[in-house]
Amino acid sequence: MQIEKNECNREVNTLETLIELTEKKTELYGLRPDEMEQWMAKLGQPKFRAKQVYNWLYKKRATSIDEMTDLPAAFREVLKEKAVLGTMKEVTRQTSRDGTIKILLELHDGSTVETVLMRHNYGNSVCVSSQVGCRMGCTFCASTLGGLIRNLSAGEIVEQIMFFQRLLDAEEQRVSSVVLMGSGEPLENYDAAMKFIDIITAPESINIGARHITVSTSGLVPAIRRLADEKRQITLAISLHSPFDELRSSMMPVNRAWNIEQLMDACRYYWNQTGRRLSFEYALIGGVNDDLRHARALADLLRGVQCHVNLIPVNYVPERNYQRTPKEQIRAFVDELNRLGINATIRREMGHDIAAACGQLRAEQGRI
Repeated sequence: MQIEKNECNREVNTLETLIELTEKKTELYGLRPDEMEQWMAKLGQPKFRAKQVYNWLYKKRATSIDEMTDLPAAFREVLKEKAVLGTMKEVTRQTSRDGTIKILLELHDGSTVETVLMRHNYGNSVCVSSQVGCRMGCTFCASTLGGLIRNLSAGEIVEQIMFFQRLLDAEEQRVSSVVLMGSGEPLENYDAAMKFIDIITAPESINIGARHITVSTSGLVPAIRRLADEKRQITLAISLHSPFDELRSSMMPVNRAWNIEQLMDACRYYWNQTGRRLSFEYALIGGVNDDLRHARALADLLRGVQCHVNLIPVNYVPERNYQRTPKEQIRAFVDELNRLGINATIRREMGHDIAAACGQLRAEQGRI
């Protein structure tokens, strides 16, 4: 697979693209507060209509335009003609023994994506997909098996959050954190991913703090630098998985475009620009990247970088033949990193029994 460096900056999620995707109708979930005001002005409506619509979307959790009863009836008809509230429908829902919930959603064009709710003692986290499928080709991940179908719009990513927020409303709880770690490479769908963040962090919306949002990337260096320059207060998670170029390239084709040295230069730039500690994801694969030689090389690579390492025992994917590292070896690996001054922990496993764990999400219902 060849990854063109300039493709990570494609602007594929303009308002015009959103309109085209929804058959000339504007996605209400895909508009920032300022865009909602601008759109209302184009419709000949006063500015306060934007606040009313936003209130119905995010405070009252309306599922149809007809529910927006404080809007004039004639204007509701205009909205139904020109806008769409929700483009997804639930296909299946699975609940793990640990309380994790995975939903398969069908999009307006028949494509499907999976999204996951994880319940922690500190709150509810939603893992959203940013693309239908993925073209990064990481060998340990199910999301990339069918290749990339298309990018999701910002509204389609927001809608994943709203599915779970309505579910949590019945429990008088809220979505407290978000991870862009589902299907797809968020930084390849950069504009939509950042617009999604702008929408869900807006006080008029569901007002999730930027520091409670994590964006995961396989290592698209130009996009990391672009993100650094924007100085957002999100958490950036780098999928690393090996400290050695040859091995990382065999596992992650993106490394052939931007090697580890280039990636680490971008990570240091990100830290200098934002002051935000980085997170490094490291899937432990039995007999591949999990001995103490790898741990020591990883410590050398990350020394001097403000970071945390998430160690992830590789999750089962039927089409792959990777084996998990034995528990005692996982413990030895994390102990070695900590001994060498690298903050590292083993990620708590959630949703493995419903194929909802890291690396198991797909563009269709996964096999268990």
